[in-house]
Amino acid sequence: MAGSGTPQPPQPPAKQQPTSARPVPPAPQRPSISSPPVRKPPQVLQINKKEEQLRLEREAAEARAAAEAAAQRATELENAARQARGEEPLAPQRPSAAPRPTAAADDELFDMSGFEGLTMADLLGPDDRNKARRGGGSRMAAPQVQPAASVPARSVDDFDFDEEAFLAALDEQQFVGTTGEVVTGTVVGLESDGVYVDIGGKAPGFMPKKEAALGVITNLKERFPKGLTVEVLVTREQNADGMVTVSARALALRQSWEKVRALEKEGKVLQVKVNGFNRGGITCDVEGLRGFVPRSQLQEGENHEALVGKTLGVAFLEVNPETRKLVLSEKKAATAALFQNLEVGQLVEGQVVAVKPYGLFVDLGGVSGLLHQSVITGGQMRDLREVFDHGDRVKALITELDPGRGRIALNTALLEGQPGELLIERDKVMAEAADRANRARNVLRQQEQSAG
Repeated sequence: MAGSGTPQPPQPPAKQQPTSARPVPPAPQRPSISSPPVRKPPQVLQINKKEEQLRLEREAAEARAAAEAAAQRATELENAARQARGEEPLAPQRPSAAPRPTAAADDELFDMSGFEGLTMADLLGPDDRNKARRGGGSRMAAPQVQPAASVPARSVDDFDFDEEAFLAALDEQQFVGTTGEVVTGTVVGLESDGVYVDIGGKAPGFMPKKEAALGVITNLKERFPKGLTVEVLVTREQNADGMVTVSARALALRQSWEKVRALEKEGKVLQVKVNGFNRGGITCDVEGLRGFVPRSQLQEGENHEALVGKTLGVAFLEVNPETRKLVLSEKKAATAALFQNLEVGQLVEGQVVAVKPYGLFVDLGGVSGLLHQSVITGGQMRDLREVFDHGDRVKALITELDPGRGRIALNTALLEGQPGELLIERDKVMAEAADRANRARNVLRQQEQSAG
């Protein structure tokens, strides 16, 4: 053998092992190609569909029995109530039976695909029937029906009723004092800014100091002592505390306007004192109201400033409470003063100052009267001047007076002995006018009586 050194003994060949006994792990970069492990089937107990269906039917029957018992109990109670009212009892009604599940729906109701991994205890839950046997009672158990007791009918007299308490409650809720109402009360308290007046409500009424009177009050305590009975006007209704606002000033203003309107209707002439002036005229006080006399209605309008402090006789031109306008006239007062000396049936004498198609205007000494063409004579006239002309003196009877409008109606036909006498003997009729007037007054009285 060629070469040097110690010879190496021959190595035995390596023993090969089967691949099944010692598998070579796969390389990390390559996925395993071995077959997946076989999963063991879940340990789930199969449920007998027939038994489950029977259990559901049994529970449905128990539910129907409970519903029928409840309906019967409701009917008994309703009949007891109707019997108490004297009505006929109702016929018993049974609840309609619930539809029973069909066999076609069993597959859908008992689909077991979602129950994997659950035990029988998880599926069935607690056994309620065992609780019922131990005395716990089933939740579907029918309630015990008690016999309905007879409910006796009760009348109004059976209830407690106190008439005095009821009326007292009504009085407490009754509202006292409507806006615009006039009430009488008693002064019960004073404050620096007003007066408390008891008008019968839950709380006294309050009258502010500026509403205590038309003028200025310097000593409120002296003007309104406690216990004084006063008449006031409600200007604001009750607030949340039951208090109303009242005013003596507003009531005095209302009464003043009512009195002034009555004086206007009567055509009265008033004596007033001038207390102020402006460019348009003068001012004065009338029943606590501010009156105004325009310069055009003054006898001396050119020097109206000098009238302050003097007393004038005035009559009413305009009275309007809504707009608070009170306009007076000195000139009209002179005319109104003459009306106060006139009366219906009086014989007056004047001068014709105007001839109109409808009649004659006669000046009676500061006032004018109208002699209408229909009452000049009882005869037929072609023209008014056949009897009287401008400037003639006329004696006539007053048949109507209207002081408010300043109108006087005259009549000469009543002085005639026969119709048309004035056309023939006018001077004789005028000379005997005083005697003929007495007979004419009797005619006027008869006309007034027949008209009334």
